Amino acid sequence: MIFVERTDPHDPQATALLEQSHALMQSLFPPEDNFYLSIDDLCADNIHFFTAREGAVMLGTCALAVNDGYGEIKSMFVSEAARGKGVGDALLRQVEDHAKTEFLRMLKLETGNVLHAAHRLYARHEFIPCGPFGDYKEAASSIFMEKAL
Repeated sequence: MIFVERTDPHDPQATALLEQSHALMQSLFPPEDNFYLSIDDLCADNIHFFTAREGAVMLGTCALAVNDGYGEIKSMFVSEAARGKGVGDALLRQVEDHAKTEFLRMLKLETGNVLHAAHRLYARHEFIPCGPFGDYKEAASSIFMEKAL
């Protein structure tokens, strides 16, 4: 069974997953198109960080950045070994539920244009394409999506 819970990004397993995610993003996109948050940045007061685990093993991460009037999905990552097990779905459901407790009316995200499995995951959860938001600029390797809550 997959459990999702708030976690400190400095937990060794969470840090290992985040480092895997960062390495993957660095291998796929130019530096100017990498918008991931550092592990320390994920500890900010407006960030709610979650991990999914099976037993004692962490399988994935996802963060909710609470911004003015909307929440942003950040640091969504599922370990390669855990893909296809519903980990991403469990994380998104938890983050969406948490966003509602924060009285957010919209979720937004930026993802890479070649991350097709992520696109399918977000579409299953009723995210639709949108334009850049916040401090983001239009980028060839970025896709922006949103979901009304």
